Amino acid sequence: MSSSTKGAAICVALFIFLPVFAASFPVLNRLIDLVPAAYAKMRQDKLTIVSAQGGVEHPFTVEVASTEQEKALGLMFRTSLGESEGMLFPYSAERGLQMWMRNTYIPLDMLFIRADGTIARIEEGAEPLSDRVISSGATVLAVLEIPGGTASRLGIKAGDKVRYPIFSGAAGP
Repeated sequence: MSSSTKGAAICVALFIFLPVFAASFPVLNRLIDLVPAAYAKMRQDKLTIVSAQGGVEHPFTVEVASTEQEKALGLMFRTSLGESEGMLFPYSAERGLQMWMRNTYIPLDMLFIRADGTIARIEEGAEPLSDRVISSGATVLAVLEIPGGTASRLGIKAGDKVRYPIFSGAAGP
C-alpha cells in the first residue's frame, strides 16, 4: 500500500469513527461543534475610542458578540486579529464581568467599559490559553477585546471614551 493510499485510508477511518468517539465524550463533542463557528464572523460594526487627553480618535472594526453563544465563543480558536479589529461583548445592564482566555490563541487587551462609554479598566496582554479569571473590577456594560499591545501602542488608557450607540450619550462613530 502506498503512503498516499494509507493517508487516504486514515482520513476515511477518522471521518467514520471520530463522530462515534466524540459522541462518547460530550465535552469533545461540544468542542467539535464550536470549531466551525470560530471561523464564522459575527455581525460587524464600527466604534471609536476617543482619548480623554486631547481627543485623539482610534477607529476600530468590531465583531459584536450579541448572543450568549457568541459571547461564550468569543475569539476562541482564532489565530489572528487585525490591528484595528476587535470584538465587543455588550450586556443589557451594568454588572461585574469576568473573562478568560481558554482556547484563545492570540494575546488580547481587554477594555472594560461603563454604561457612559468610559473605559473603567484595561487588562493588557491577557495570556493566550490561560484559565485565569480576569475581572472587570467595576460594574461595566461591555468588554472590548483588541489585539494584545494595542492599548499601549495607541496610548489608550482608563478614562478614555468609547463611542458606540449602546453607551449613554454616545454618538455613532
